[in-house]
Amino acid sequence: MNWDVFITCAVTGAGETTSKSDKVPVTPQQIAESAIDAAKAGAAVVHIHVRDPKTGKGSRDVDLYAEVVERIRSSDTDVVINLTAGMGGDLVLGGDEKVLPVDAANTDMVGATERLAHVARLRPEICTLDCGTMNFSSGGDYIMVNTPSVLRSMAKQVQALGVRTELEVFDTGHLVMVKDLIAEGLLDDPVMIQLCMGIAYGAPDDPTTFMALVHQLPPGAVFSAFSISRMQLPFVAMAALAGGNVRVGLEDNIYLSRGEMASNADLVSRAVNILENMNVNVIGPEAVRKKLQLTKHS
Repeated sequence: MNWDVFITCAVTGAGETTSKSDKVPVTPQQIAESAIDAAKAGAAVVHIHVRDPKTGKGSRDVDLYAEVVERIRSSDTDVVINLTAGMGGDLVLGGDEKVLPVDAANTDMVGATERLAHVARLRPEICTLDCGTMNFSSGGDYIMVNTPSVLRSMAKQVQALGVRTELEVFDTGHLVMVKDLIAEGLLDDPVMIQLCMGIAYGAPDDPTTFMALVHQLPPGAVFSAFSISRMQLPFVAMAALAGGNVRVGLEDNIYLSRGEMASNADLVSRAVNILENMNVNVIGPEAVRKKLQLTKHS
């Protein structure tokens, strides 16, 4: 059991959720305001993607990240900033028979340095690193691509920037990659791991699979966990019971209850309620910085 839990809010993601809920933030101002509202509701960390304001689709535009981060940093609300570095590894093949050429309109593949351009410029306290390649959706030909060479290069660059890596683990083999990065000295202590459950063709979100991943964590690692959709809120309790921390947010789930659309602040407030009713202490950003030995950059 973890009695001192921090909450991460994954504010918007890059998925096709904007057509399903008008509460999913799109513009930099909306994303920043939603992140600040989540922090006021009890989130110590905000995990940020950006979207093209015209189309609502996920983007790697460094200027969009800069506007979001500057709005949060200039606000009167303290929160740990965690930027995704997952964009730029999206491969969509041409189909089951004619695999090549790839679907160029939906493929976005760039090298390690370009994937980290926003991190190098803005130097958040945390950025994510997806720890393996996997089929990522239940339909179509989309592959989330993260090769060992790219991961090693990204980990080395993030380490040199003085940013803490959050290692996104979607399945058991991804923990093998994590342990290799640790052995090669590419991760600083304490190692921070996010267990991502319930995503199609990754680890399912049943308790047995979840605990199997927990039991394979490197010694001394600090971990958080989440599941998607209906299982997001039950995993608040499950993560704390397993010794971890919590992630909620509109990247992973757009409902507060059946038929009721959520805001990020709603989901964070519900997580706080669940944890406090378990007599868990929900810790804030300064305690998280101390726990994870984070550097707050200006």
